Formats: sequence, structure tokens, C-alpha cells
Amino acid sequence: MKYAGTRSILAVPVLVAALWSTIDLAWAVRPDEMLSDHALETRARAIGQELRCLVCQNQSIDDSDADLAHDLRVLVRQRLLAGDSDEQVIQYMVARYGSYVLLNPPLDAETLLLWFGPIVLLLCAAGVTVQFYRRAPMASQMAPFSEEEYQRLANLVGGTDSEGKGAR
Repeated sequence: MKYAGTRSILAVPVLVAALWSTIDLAWAVRPDEMLSDHALETRARAIGQELRCLVCQNQSIDDSDADLAHDLRVLVRQRLLAGDSDEQVIQYMVARYGSYVLLNPPLDAETLLLWFGPIVLLLCAAGVTVQFYRRAPMASQMAPFSEEEYQRLANLVGGTDSEGKGAR
């Protein structure tokens, strides 16, 4: 059981990191942003989970603590207070920022590159790799060294056999 102390020591940073990430997410939506109406606040949170933070790019505006995400959360809540439906709020954000603001953008002409760009890049990289190896000379296709090449190599390396010829 001499490792029990080591396990405890290793568990502390893991626990602190897990708690810190939870606290960080809990502080993303500031108290001054929250609506007093619980139903509207729940709707705002649901909409916030569907919209991308344009600064962080891989977080929703509800999870991000960036200033732009704060502005977008406030805008969502303003639209809800104005009486917009969830779909109207999302359409307003798309009209203002484009389809990129959606965490799950629709498949249309605007987002084809977003959806298929990584696949196209991967296929291009595979094609370049195949062409590189097709054009590269293979060791088995190369002619063996001539006696003169062996001698030159031996002189470069500094090793010669007893007859003064390059070692093979």
C-alpha cells in the first residue's frame, strides 16, 4: 500500500480541474443577463446552446465567457422579451451573422464548404501522397553500384579493404 499516498496526490489535481471546468461553465452566463421570468430564461438557455460563439468557434454562446458571447446572450434575451419565438430569434441571428452562427448549420449552398471541406482536403492530401510515392524511385528498381561507385564511396567513408578496393 505504499502507492496509496501517490494516488491521493494525483487525485487532487484531477478533482480541482473537474471542479474548475464546472465552475467556469457556470459563470459563463452572468447574473445580470438572466431574465426574472424562469420560462423565458430556460428558452434563452436552450437557444444559447444552439448558437456558436463567433470568437471561441467551438463553444456555444451559453458556454463561452467571451465579450461577444455576452452580447449575443443579451441580444437573445432582448428578442425573447420583445415576444419573438425561439425560431424567430434563431432566424434573426442567422440573418445578422450568417449560418456560421449555428452550431449545427444546415446543409445548403452556403455551407457546402463547411460540411465537405475537411473531406476534400483529406482526399487531396491522400492524392498528393499517392503521387509522391508513385514517382519516387524504389530501392529495388535502382541499379546496383558500379565498381567505380563503390571505390568512391569507400574513399568518402575512409574504409578500404586489403586490395585497396572499396569494402562491400
